[in-house]
Amino acid sequence: MSANTAFGVYVHWPFCAAKCPYCDFNSHVHRGPFDETDFTAAYLREIETTAAMAPGRLVESVFFGGGTPSLMDPRSVDQILSAIAKHWQIADGAEITLEANPTSVEADRFRGYRAAGVNRVSLGVQSLRPEPLARLGRLHSVGDAIAAIGTAQKIFPRSSFDMIYARPHQTLEEWEDELTDALALSAGHLSLYQLTIEQGTRYYDLFAAGKLKMPTEDMSADMFELTQEMTASYGLPAYEISNHARPGQESRHNLVYWRYGEYAGIGPGAHGRLIVGGARHATAAERMPFAWRDKVMAEGHGLVIDDTLSWDEEGDEYLVMGLRLREGIDPSRYRALSRRGLASRQIDHLTEIGFIETLPNGRLRVTEKGWPVLDAVVADLAA
Repeated sequence: MSANTAFGVYVHWPFCAAKCPYCDFNSHVHRGPFDETDFTAAYLREIETTAAMAPGRLVESVFFGGGTPSLMDPRSVDQILSAIAKHWQIADGAEITLEANPTSVEADRFRGYRAAGVNRVSLGVQSLRPEPLARLGRLHSVGDAIAAIGTAQKIFPRSSFDMIYARPHQTLEEWEDELTDALALSAGHLSLYQLTIEQGTRYYDLFAAGKLKMPTEDMSADMFELTQEMTASYGLPAYEISNHARPGQESRHNLVYWRYGEYAGIGPGAHGRLIVGGARHATAAERMPFAWRDKVMAEGHGLVIDDTLSWDEEGDEYLVMGLRLREGIDPSRYRALSRRGLASRQIDHLTEIGFIETLPNGRLRVTEKGWPVLDAVVADLAA
């Protein structure tokens, strides 16, 4: 199969109650008066313009990310979903996900999201221990997190939550204990991320100043291996390098990204990949929330980047995204995108050292041994 016709819509809500020290996402703490109705109007306008660029799509997934979308009024979510349905067609059984923080979880608000059409929630739990939560800048308690998980599982058909490991001062034994608790709470999907130090964050400044002690590379590798073993034994194997699910519980929206499908980015700083006139466009919107709103209301969109990707760029993106998946990539689709095949010399070398393997169906995937050095594997294949 040389194409992926899946189409999703990503909606970025940029506001947070506080900025976490490890976060490099486009999130902003807004203080003072705020007219959410006025701000939401810009989403409706941008959806209309984007649908005119990419008409006739069948929307298989919508993802409200952030920021903290659970700070939104459910009526805003309803308006945005109604606009998506007006300008595109939403597939029967489409996955509609909303990210939430435990501090902003209220049963009535969640029922409002459910009534608006949200059928999956993803909770930013990050830790189930009080001291790490404080160090990560999270505003919720362990009790808040457990209560939020329970509320989400009662109201939504599907749910997930995020955890961060390989944190400062964390030991292998501590992660094993915490992951055991997380698996017991899970309803079928977990996102488990190794902490990375990103430039522009408070953690980056502390690390550069020698004030943040991170686990060694060997310790991080041991934690990754332990994570794979424990999740698999619990029936939630990795389907992507950091995501674990029971069969059928995978995030369909994220699979649109990883399988290199097409998606529209709506909202401040949102990125998209749209096929326009037969060419794949990489789009990105103005990051600052109110500058984005003003631009959208004046021009119909908030785009500051709209680049047509070259064949090489499409091939490289397919490798970067697809090799994160346990199912791997289809070499024939890589050839169709990049107009060139993968070099047999690199494939043979990486196979010989045990970093990749060819499946009986012809797909190429990274092995468990190769996953910890995924960036190097991708770079070698793309060379």
